[in-house]
Amino acid sequence: MKTLSALSARARVLTAAAAVGAGIVGVVSVTAGTSTASAAPAPAPAAGASVAGKDLVRPSRLSVDAATRAAQAALAAARKDGQKVSVAVVDRDGNTVVTLRGDGAGPQSYESAQRKAYTAVSWNAPTSALVKRLEQAPNLKDIPGTLFLPGGTPVQADGQPVAGIGVAGAPSGDQDEKFAQAGAAALGR
Repeated sequence: MKTLSALSARARVLTAAAAVGAGIVGVVSVTAGTSTASAAPAPAPAAGASVAGKDLVRPSRLSVDAATRAAQAALAAARKDGQKVSVAVVDRDGNTVVTLRGDGAGPQSYESAQRKAYTAVSWNAPTSALVKRLEQAPNLKDIPGTLFLPGGTPVQADGQPVAGIGVAGAPSGDQDEKFAQAGAAALGR
């Protein structure tokens, strides 16, 4: 094998790319300007079972376009009422898909909207209804990422939660929830 210094930079790159492309797994050592490679056997494919369709769950999710449409509708409803809010739409797993901060919305509203959306989808219930559950189970408020204040509404498909919409920043949670419901209504078209 030629020494590394005898190969051009281009040849070294091509040689390395070819080695990687061929799937050669090994240890390369450079000693006194020479290169040696010892090939190790390729790992065996991972043993495992193939899962049949009846054993898989395919949850429905809102598209980014639908989540954006819902967030924009909620924000438009708030603007129409002269309110400055933030809106968040989360997927079934509570991951944020879209967040819009309205012009002039307070800094706390951004996170509050996300947490209300997460809470609504987690329990598949409007957050205003969940506030009442705190009376019987006050420890619910200790669950990370949740916010038990009105302003979150779930979005369902075939009776199953697929998203949550949270709004925060209006003077009352009832207004926040009204705007979140306007966002959910925009999805029914």
